[in-house]
Amino acid sequence: MPGRGKVPPPREVELTDTPLLEIEGVSRHFGGVAAVDGVSFRLRGTPIAGLIGPNGAGKTTLFNLIAGSLRPSAGRIRLAGRRIDGLPPHRVYAAGLGRTFQIPRPFHAMSVLENVMLAPTGQRGERFWCNWLGRGAIAREERAIRERALGWLAFLGLDRLADEPAAVLSGGQRTLLELARVLMGEPRLVLLDEPGAGVNPALLATIVERLAELNRRGIAFLVIEHNMDLVMSLCRPILVMAEGRLLLEGDAASVRGDRRVVEAYLGGAAA
Repeated sequence: MPGRGKVPPPREVELTDTPLLEIEGVSRHFGGVAAVDGVSFRLRGTPIAGLIGPNGAGKTTLFNLIAGSLRPSAGRIRLAGRRIDGLPPHRVYAAGLGRTFQIPRPFHAMSVLENVMLAPTGQRGERFWCNWLGRGAIAREERAIRERALGWLAFLGLDRLADEPAAVLSGGQRTLLELARVLMGEPRLVLLDEPGAGVNPALLATIVERLAELNRRGIAFLVIEHNMDLVMSLCRPILVMAEGRLLLEGDAASVRGDRRVVEAYLGGAAA
């Protein structure tokens, strides 16, 4: 059985007035349709923020814009004061922003450990000439990556499955595997797309516990989630989108009691 490895030490949180994430007038049009329409907000410190709204509200499109999968039609996106709008996904990742997907897609035939070890970019072994001239350095780097990967797998409760093919994992375990891959990039902010989707209650409780611990270690999260109990208990602040626009930003109590939120989810008849 593999060794447990070590996770990196907690991040030192910088005391600064610069928002961790700043979305300024961001829009994205597809033909004549505004999937995201002039959205602006700021996340400060290291929050676990929730992003909710009915289907078609523009949440996933906004994630794609932040993560670099799409370019904004208008507006600016900054991470820790640095503009990232228009950067390709690998450069956004390198800047300190990780992203998971609603439907994880691991490499099924590879082991759980190998899936995690693939995540770091710029590994020496990826460069052809290093395989001939720098074998010792490659071996040392691989050992260090393996130790970090095992550490994150142990942290997330997947270490006992490290040598198993990723195909054997349940939906919830695949969510944890995808989170482990993102954490290998040492992100400052992680975009989580429905981490509770299709996850049994026991494993969901583990995911929530691990997210809270990662947050205490200095990692911020922006979470799309339809499980309102999870959002209301874990997320501060909560951002509500509807029809491509930001409808409301507030705490759980203000979101629960806002008439516009009820109408957005249930339709105008709810009034």
